[in-house]
Amino acid sequence: MIFRGLCRKYFMIILGGMIQGFAMGVFLFPNSVPSGGAGGLTVLFNYWFHIPMGIALWLVNSSMLVIAVQNLGGASAIGTLAGITVTSLAVNFFEVNVYMPHSFVWLELLLGSVTLGVGVALLLRQGVSHGGIGIIALIISKSRRINPGKPLFWINGSIFVVTAYVIDWQIVIQALCCQWISTRIVDWLYNIRIPRKTPSLALDWRKK
Repeated sequence: MIFRGLCRKYFMIILGGMIQGFAMGVFLFPNSVPSGGAGGLTVLFNYWFHIPMGIALWLVNSSMLVIAVQNLGGASAIGTLAGITVTSLAVNFFEVNVYMPHSFVWLELLLGSVTLGVGVALLLRQGVSHGGIGIIALIISKSRRINPGKPLFWINGSIFVVTAYVIDWQIVIQALCCQWISTRIVDWLYNIRIPRKTPSLALDWRKK
């Protein structure tokens, strides 16, 4: 049972990382829209130093693992490392192999925000962070027993202002819209409770 639970946990982590990477690599990063605080720093590093998005994202996220180990425990840190590694690989893969015409930025922003929220929620439900500022948000969420979406929104907002100042002020509007939509999705999915059938119920049904 423990092995099965562990396999399920890491399957969900990998799935969440892939969905998050898809949202970033296909919809958000091509339009220079930061997906969060770590995404904002990733866009800046790419803008300043021309570092590939996937590599820059991994560098930013992995630097936060020390905080994860100290505050969330080793198991959560390992899960976070797995999540950010899958996300970074997915970003590189989708940027190279999936082409979008980018004809309507706001539609892509909506699709990317919803998809991002689904990926982040899957990771947070496994007790791991989606990386970067999400680690801090998860720590605040656990210590104050609140939904992680709210601290995630306000912390990332300050980083968006810097990103917009350097690149384009329109980015801050798009980034805040992305955060508002994605964090609403995160809060909604994070609070969903899926009922599970117990073996005793199954046996009772068979007896009937």
